[in-house]
Amino acid sequence: MDRDVQFIGQSTAFLDAVERASRAAPMRRPVLVIGERGTGKELIAERLHRLSPRWGEPLVTLNCAALPETLIEAELFGHEQGAFTGATRARAGRFEEADKGTLFLDELATLSMGAQERLLRAVEYGEVTRIGSSRPIRVDVRIVAATNEDLPRMAEQGRFRADLLDRLSFEVITLPPLRVREGDIHVLAEYFGRRMATELDWERWPGFSDHALRALEEYQWPGNVRELRNVVERAVYRWGDPETPIAHIQFNPFESPWKPEPMAQALNAVRSEDHPVFQPAPAGTPTLPPLDSIDDLRAAVDAHEKAILEQALGRNRYNQRQTAKALNLSYDQLRHAMKKHGLLERG
Repeated sequence: MDRDVQFIGQSTAFLDAVERASRAAPMRRPVLVIGERGTGKELIAERLHRLSPRWGEPLVTLNCAALPETLIEAELFGHEQGAFTGATRARAGRFEEADKGTLFLDELATLSMGAQERLLRAVEYGEVTRIGSSRPIRVDVRIVAATNEDLPRMAEQGRFRADLLDRLSFEVITLPPLRVREGDIHVLAEYFGRRMATELDWERWPGFSDHALRALEEYQWPGNVRELRNVVERAVYRWGDPETPIAHIQFNPFESPWKPEPMAQALNAVRSEDHPVFQPAPAGTPTLPPLDSIDDLRAAVDAHEKAILEQALGRNRYNQRQTAKALNLSYDQLRHAMKKHGLLERG
């Protein structure tokens, strides 16, 4: 049940990607894993390694974006003593460390053209040469690489070697973003929520309220599963009440009425008071249906009013006086609105 190696999901798009990885795992050929941030590219790389005949050998990971261009080649291919300033001793590169195993290159698109050229030779001939040496070293390494960039377009623009792309793209596994994984948001939210409840020593899992689940389903998840995990775990931790369903979701942890702003923004805000402009709603705000689809004005207004009440009540832990104050209502006005929408029992 290690949270970092679990594959959780039931959507067809997700299961197809996992199945493709399982089928490619026994092959010795390179695999490219494409996907937005937070979609699980590293998990797929680990699956490709663990289900391959190399499972008992090293799985070596290198984030190509984490090192400056001047060091990436030394990190990949190693160097001899005195090869450059600071090279006080010889060092094996990641290729040598991964010999007989798998080398996972994350953020592949950030490699310099020089590093791409040396990588091409390593993939094509199975040889690497340490910086400062003229003697090639034979290695048996399977390459798995990942990126969130459009590599074919980069190749057309001359920013990525087309011949290297040809060598690495024997199989390409494209991971679906969370927003298209039908049914998976609820499954993942329950999984991460239960784990956090266990970590907090809760005796029971209260689940999420209906409006909190709707908010999770309607959000677009630019950070995908990684973002969902953070949002859910934060919601459980902040709720702190194992007896009632979690009723408030904060998608952006930086949202605050006291958030500091640059002086220029503050001045612009003052100047625009007489000429207000539209500002996008913060994440988690109840969303309106498309205006062209509304055929019952009263029902649409009531549905939106109920969503606002549910959101505000959850944010204020069902404290009605605090909720009334937050919505600029009197206590009696709030009670009347709650009764109208059948929310008094929950309160």
